[in-house]
Amino acid sequence: MSTPTATPPATAFDDDDFKAVPKSDRPLSPKAPDRESRPAGHSRATASTDVAVAEPGSDTSRTPGPLHAVPHMSQDMLDAFGREMEAIRKKHMDDRGERDATYIRSIIKAQRRLEIGGRALLEFAWVPPFWVAGVAALSASKILDNMEIGHNVMHGQYDWMQDEELNGRTFEWDTACPADQWRHSHNYMHHTHTNIVGKDRDIGYGILRMSEDQPWEPYYLGNLGYVSALALLFEYGVAVHDLETEGIRAGDWSLKERLPMLRAIWDKVKGQAAKDYVLFPLLAGPGAPATLSANVTANIIRNLWTFSIIFCGHFPDGVEEFTEEETAEETRGGWYVRQLLGSANLTGGKLFHIMSGNLSFQIEHHLFPDVPAHRYAEISVDVKEACERYGLDYHAGPLPYQLFTVFRKIARLSVPTDAELQAYLDAPRGNRVVKAAAGAARTATVGAKGAAGVASSGARGAVGAVTGVVGGLRRTVTA
Repeated sequence: MSTPTATPPATAFDDDDFKAVPKSDRPLSPKAPDRESRPAGHSRATASTDVAVAEPGSDTSRTPGPLHAVPHMSQDMLDAFGREMEAIRKKHMDDRGERDATYIRSIIKAQRRLEIGGRALLEFAWVPPFWVAGVAALSASKILDNMEIGHNVMHGQYDWMQDEELNGRTFEWDTACPADQWRHSHNYMHHTHTNIVGKDRDIGYGILRMSEDQPWEPYYLGNLGYVSALALLFEYGVAVHDLETEGIRAGDWSLKERLPMLRAIWDKVKGQAAKDYVLFPLLAGPGAPATLSANVTANIIRNLWTFSIIFCGHFPDGVEEFTEEETAEETRGGWYVRQLLGSANLTGGKLFHIMSGNLSFQIEHHLFPDVPAHRYAEISVDVKEACERYGLDYHAGPLPYQLFTVFRKIARLSVPTDAELQAYLDAPRGNRVVKAAAGAARTATVGAKGAAGVASSGARGAVGAVTGVVGGLRRTVTA
């Protein structure tokens, strides 16, 4: 089968970047803001959707205030960095061809073999070695389907092949979240507003406090409990992500307005549950309970793995956050710098990168979301070299340490500082019962501070459990 020649889009922000969003709602290339820089070391930053377009060749010679994280960079430097990033993107978009097609087809073939092999083994799941091998194979299959295949295909990385199975607009994946909702919540909302507090809903997923810019309230004392539940049930957290449930709680819209989305989620969840928890266990006959437990385990392993990779991409130590004000008029160069500083990579070998969907190169993914992800390793060499010349931080580290810093941050942010607690107590309250509860929070936080410290240390154990998955997958995939 011949491979069509790739035709690259004209700019880095073409109409195909956010496929699930109506054309009128897609983000435009923004302009950089006039703002005062924040104090050094303040790790946060933000952007607006309604931004003006800086067309190629337009005048950007004005001198707005720099992003707080890079006060040494003038607007001219930001624009120059952006041009270098666009040149890297163009180089790889122009070069797409047979090797990219061969790669993704080989991954799909491996994924299907792992799923078929895993399902076959789990028909005999009452035999312990078959249970273990089947869980490992099925877990690897689901991870490949969701990350290296599904996530990347839905970014349109292989649309140029004109293969309906790899069409980013219509691809459906093996997880609870409907693909159309993912294309909006992830491709559009997250990639447009990356690490912008108040805009990027991946910051906390609507249930966690992940930034000092999120006002503290007693609910966040449960941060560690919430994140543990989210990690175990991550596919369902992702499934309801686009509902924006915090808006329902706040009364911004009603549950009735979200019924079409809820029906789509319910239909997808039912189908997934019927397949994994009814059909295949029943096919195992008397061994149904063992097969059911194996399928549950495989889904949990997939959930823990995807949670770990995704959270380590944006929330470990050193990653910046942004405010809406400082990014309201960013240029393309500013957009590239924000994507760079709001992301972090994970170090590891080739198999590790494949099993992470190459999201271990989170920086390169956010710079070039529609470039085939298997190219990110080679692209990273050019990006790091540019970062050195421009004095930009390039965050990367091993998964265990990065995940530890994520849990440490979650634990720390569950407990308010004295100023945050006072701000909460001083805020207007609608009734005295709530005010009394707020006062009780002062006492509760004393014990919570100690508990958070213990939990942060205990997170090391969770890290070991998650990273153990890689070893099992390595043996399975390379066999």
